[in-house]
Amino acid sequence: MAPAAVLVGVMGAGKTTVGAALAASLGLPFADTDTIIEERAGKPIPEIFVDEGEAAFRALEREVVASTLETFDGVLALGGGAILDDSTRKLLAGHTVVYLSVELTDALKRVGLGAGRPLLAINPRATLKYLLEQRRPLYLEVATHTVITDGREPGEIAPEVAALLAA
Repeated sequence: MAPAAVLVGVMGAGKTTVGAALAASLGLPFADTDTIIEERAGKPIPEIFVDEGEAAFRALEREVVASTLETFDGVLALGGGAILDDSTRKLLAGHTVVYLSVELTDALKRVGLGAGRPLLAINPRATLKYLLEQRRPLYLEVATHTVITDGREPGEIAPEVAALLAA
């Protein structure tokens, strides 16, 4: 069992919104690893960061991604930083991974001032710019397909991803 598609990208790329639309169009279930993490931890991600630190969050994220890649057969959205982990990137090698690419301006419009996003708590613009630069090579490394999301609505992106999966 394996996901039909794994969506990766920085926060604001549209992984959750596009993923849900894609799953609905394909008649498949949708899951977001951030939601699974919150369910397992019994608290929101910002609280995990505050209470236990980023390292504890990343360890839980690594476990959730690994188990979900083995047991879930729908469309799966990963948290933006999941690809930072070497073992996660290796696990993704055998999967169809779609990188939803977004540039800084569109990402900022989508995430606003970062409410509920612990990594954007201080200087959202500079932090998001750094995250984009740091993570883009890793997203490209794991990607089977890359889809540009700038200036586009999820309703336009999901059919493009579906067509890539069918090809």
